[in-house]
Amino acid sequence: MMNRTLAQADHEIAKIMAQELDRQKTTLMLIPSENYASRAVMEAMGSIFTNKYAEGYPKRRYYNGCEAYDALEQLAIDRAKDIFRCEHANVQVHTGSQANMAAFYCLLEKGDRILGMSVAHGGHLTHGLDRNFSGYFYEAHAYGLNPETDRLDYDGIMEVAKQVRPKLIIAGASAYPRIIDFQRFREIAEEVGAFLMADIAHIVGLVAAGSHPDPVPYCDIVTSTTHKTLRGPRGALILCPERLADRLDRAVFPGVQAGPLMQIIAAKAVAFKEAQEFGFREYQRQIIRNAQSLAQSLLEEDFTLVTGGTDNHLMLVDLRNKGITGREAANLLEAAGMCCNKNLIPGDPASPAETSGIRPGTPAVTTRGMKEPEMQLIGKWIARVIHDGRKEDGTPNETVIAEVRDQVAQLCEAFPIYEDLI
Repeated sequence: MMNRTLAQADHEIAKIMAQELDRQKTTLMLIPSENYASRAVMEAMGSIFTNKYAEGYPKRRYYNGCEAYDALEQLAIDRAKDIFRCEHANVQVHTGSQANMAAFYCLLEKGDRILGMSVAHGGHLTHGLDRNFSGYFYEAHAYGLNPETDRLDYDGIMEVAKQVRPKLIIAGASAYPRIIDFQRFREIAEEVGAFLMADIAHIVGLVAAGSHPDPVPYCDIVTSTTHKTLRGPRGALILCPERLADRLDRAVFPGVQAGPLMQIIAAKAVAFKEAQEFGFREYQRQIIRNAQSLAQSLLEEDFTLVTGGTDNHLMLVDLRNKGITGREAANLLEAAGMCCNKNLIPGDPASPAETSGIRPGTPAVTTRGMKEPEMQLIGKWIARVIHDGRKEDGTPNETVIAEVRDQVAQLCEAFPIYEDLI
């Protein structure tokens, strides 16, 4: 039993995996929070490091037999500190949401006031949504975007902060296409005596490569996932100054989790090494160039973009002038081989289940090696599907969908991924 392959041990799972590999090979991944991990990262994720409990931290474990685990975790920590030029890194947290929970647990008491970006304006649910732990255990308040520009209004945020007097201010977003000024957030936090936390889950790769302003010098805690623009395994990390290191580590373990996933920490270490390589900086710069090229292509097709464009890896498309909801558009695009997600736009009149927008991004297509000419093609295909992908009765126009799907498949074949993986 110990030496059987997956195909030998579980034919059904192997079949599903093969189907998913085919989908990834033949579909354009345009969801900005998704990417392709390298073979090396995936090899570490499926390694023998899954066989061991390693509760605690390097040299301070609760189980025997952890010498190799101490070495790999310390290597991951050291690499993260080097990449982000920070004093301390915790690489044990499993998810971005759990990283935020640990940060709150480190800095706050139950019922303390927090101030984060409204989910309706592009913030994340862990920044204060009432149905999330952040809104359930803490007194959550929100700042939004300037209604005229759909951009962060730092003077307005200052006024909200003065009124609320939060103990923690959260900078960061999941659907904001412009640069975030962390230095300005630091000034706001100091004015009201608040801690400052940055959630850079989406822009972490851009930050690591110097393509977005760095939050580390200005924030008490920085949280992130490791699988978006960083291109690592599904996981997270937390950065902080040395003065908070012990407090943060205790918040993670035993605060919000017990045994770390050591195989994922090994994969994070691999991803951090890849991020230290020369090509990583150029990859991040190309992500931005591709996003701006795709945005320009959509503007030329008479799409409305929130803020009129993008500075980072994503754009927010307002579909109200197209007579289609975000859910309908995302479903049509998926049928045509382009996978992006529906998304609320600022002041959205539609429900979160329907939305009035979509949120395309370029990290994954950039990993495939695509550049500006391919973004122009993708923009035209998106336009054709949304303009002509439905018949007058609202049903899909299968002819148009099939034609675009074939074109997408040809492009994917020209920029292959994972040759001979299974």
